[in-house]
Amino acid sequence: MMDILLATRNSHKVAEIKGIMAGDFRIFSQLDFPGAPAVAEDAETFAGNAAKKADGFALWLGSNLPSAQTQRPYFVLADDSGLEVDALEGAPGVHSARFAADDMQGTANSSDAANNAKLLRLLAALPPEKRAARFRCVLALVAPDKATLLFEGVCEGRIALAPGGADGFGYDPLFIPEGCSQSFAELGEEVKNKISHRARALAQVRRFLGGIA
Repeated sequence: MMDILLATRNSHKVAEIKGIMAGDFRIFSQLDFPGAPAVAEDAETFAGNAAKKADGFALWLGSNLPSAQTQRPYFVLADDSGLEVDALEGAPGVHSARFAADDMQGTANSSDAANNAKLLRLLAALPPEKRAARFRCVLALVAPDKATLLFEGVCEGRIALAPGGADGFGYDPLFIPEGCSQSFAELGEEVKNKISHRARALAQVRRFLGGIA
């Protein structure tokens, strides 16, 4: 069994990835390595941020992971993902997590509630047919030979007129995936983990790792 070490402290992402990849891999994250440094997510693309996080965590692990833990094959995996809204010319994009904070020239992430409120405010005058959007996820995988590979998943949909559902996180209460009438937050974890942008990117990672197992 392979180990996957996630370059994130986002507990929601960790739980989601564990739910999707469970059974075939042992999943760890930076929550298990509190000494690992944070990496600035200042690239202009999802791919750039994902690669920065994966490479940075892999470099730190190479110097700090106890030798007893390196006897198993492990891969470092980083996610960068976000929401792209056509009416906003692709925004919030790489700024998805700090969308509301950008109004104050902030660099820290803003709350899900603040981000959702800003999005609804900007789209308030638009009817459903003008609210096309997609979630995009890019995963960067650092293999034992130090090669960094990229995998991308996209889920098309639209932005709801009002939030719905209590499950999920981020923009899930507002995003209605294509072919559905409910938001990710209403559809629930089981459905989301089959059709989401992250699930589609992780399916490619699973196929890749299955081919070299």
